[in-house]
Amino acid sequence: MIYEPGDKIVVKQTNEDGKVIEIINENMVMIEVRGVKFPAYADQIEYPYFKMFTQKKVVEKKKIYVDDVRKEKSIRKKTGDGVLLQFIPVMDKDVFDDEVVDKIKIYLVNMNEEAYQFDYNLYFSSESDFSLKGILHPLSEFYLHDIHFEDVSDNPRFSFEFSLNEPQKKKATYFEAGLKVTGKKIFKRIEELLNKNEASFSYELFALYPDKEPDEKMDMSSLGSAGFRVYDAGKARSYLPPARTVVDLHIDKLTDNPEGLSNYEMLTMQLNEFEKYLELAVLHHLKEFIVIHGVGEGKLRDEIHERLKLKKEVKSFFNRYHALYGYGATEIFL
Repeated sequence: MIYEPGDKIVVKQTNEDGKVIEIINENMVMIEVRGVKFPAYADQIEYPYFKMFTQKKVVEKKKIYVDDVRKEKSIRKKTGDGVLLQFIPVMDKDVFDDEVVDKIKIYLVNMNEEAYQFDYNLYFSSESDFSLKGILHPLSEFYLHDIHFEDVSDNPRFSFEFSLNEPQKKKATYFEAGLKVTGKKIFKRIEELLNKNEASFSYELFALYPDKEPDEKMDMSSLGSAGFRVYDAGKARSYLPPARTVVDLHIDKLTDNPEGLSNYEMLTMQLNEFEKYLELAVLHHLKEFIVIHGVGEGKLRDEIHERLKLKKEVKSFFNRYHALYGYGATEIFL
């Protein structure tokens, strides 16, 4: 639920102003409009900021001279200000020749003297909508993409993985940075920007690229004398069980006595097996593998897909028709 009690809202159908009084459940809220309280679905209302920026305004027409045109700010030639995510609203004219916000241009800005490689993803509701890889040069800006103004209300999440373009021994191999901001906050920033007649606003992703975390060394001799087997980490992969390119999670493949198990126990056993072979696939550097979950009611498939969404090692996955497994298998790319 993106609304909270006290939030100002607009009823989409009638365009009337109101406010949220109470949260009923995940889909419904109690609102008050002109002193009348009644329940409404969340998709029947919206924040007033979109209305403020798109409604027609009656203003006195005046001539605009070249010297009066607002210019986009150029990057400052100064180091030490970090890497920023910059938002530049783009105005357009409606049918009444009034200015409205049409879209927002998104830039990655580097104020440091280091060059970075980056892997970028834009998410809406946990689903990747856009991805891009590139190099962000020192004291420069990198254009990422545009966002339609109406899409801002879907609470976009901007996710980055940075690494040095020229690796350094004392610096981290990579690190993650990102920005998760509600549409409500972005609307307010745009309102402040327009009132101040400024061209853009920014959020800092990081100031300085982080150092590598020190390795914690441990005395292994005591473990060996206590009866534990100590392995050479450089040969760790040779001690691992082999990975599989096809993992069959049908319960009769995992146990000889499935009749004695409850549905919960069977699902737990199947998910543990899935996690085991997903981890082995990552450790053995497999590029892809297939997990067979069957069709059924889709509970096992849905649980697997939810877990895959949270794994940073997973590049993508597809549950599409396969000549051997029909729709009962998911193909996973790492």
